Amino acid sequence: MADIIAVANQKGGVGKTTTAVNLAASFALAGHRVLLVDIDPQANATSGIGLIEYVGQALVYDVLLGEQNARDAIRSTSVEGLDVLPSGRDLVGVEIALMELDERNHRLRKALRVLDDDYDEIVIDCAPSMNILTLNGLVAADHVLVPIQTHYLALEGVTSLLRTIDAVAHAEHPALNVLGFVLTMFDKRNRIAHQVADEARNHFGHRVCETVIPRNVRLAEAPSHGLSALHYDLACPGSLAYLALADELLARIHEEKHAPNIHPAPAP
Repeated sequence: MADIIAVANQKGGVGKTTTAVNLAASFALAGHRVLLVDIDPQANATSGIGLIEYVGQALVYDVLLGEQNARDAIRSTSVEGLDVLPSGRDLVGVEIALMELDERNHRLRKALRVLDDDYDEIVIDCAPSMNILTLNGLVAADHVLVPIQTHYLALEGVTSLLRTIDAVAHAEHPALNVLGFVLTMFDKRNRIAHQVADEARNHFGHRVCETVIPRNVRLAEAPSHGLSALHYDLACPGSLAYLALADELLARIHEEKHAPNIHPAPAP
């Protein structure tokens, strides 16, 4: 069964799409079968991995509306082992269309569960807002990875996101959990970056990933070439950090799967 990871933060500009693309590429480079699902109307994950929107071809929009099977909309990439369920400009209008459909928050989950045997990991790039698209991403996922930019007011909105994750877990998807918080755009020369990192670790404890993603020009350049950073410059600090993050997250998932299931003793 595929492990489904939603990369989510309702605050924009935190490295969400960069993390989704390069995490997916890191899994693929390790020999895993990976699907990157783009449910952000900006479609930056789609273009950032080298795909452009083809008029008349199925996109995630059509899958959410039930007009296409997910397998028919998936496209391969130049990266061995990495496929994409692409987004496009039409996704902007999907929220209105979904409001009229039954189980509107579960559309993506149902579409992806038929792919369980096709992939080892499925990475969802959520929209940078708390809307019906992001809710679909959370309901579809087993785990949530929250990128936090090491910048002033970085934790703004995270508390609200956690409340939403808890609400989804309690009402619709009990198995959903926060896999971790990953610190992004870290500049070790910047005092604010260290303060934000300390604040995040003090607040979220062990859930903050040990791996920190540095501010790195190669990470910023790679999407304009339609490449992950790993396939643009494998030796750059950003690429090495995402490879380490992928290993850390896989270890966390493995630990969760094999943790003892301890139930409280029944009341006398």
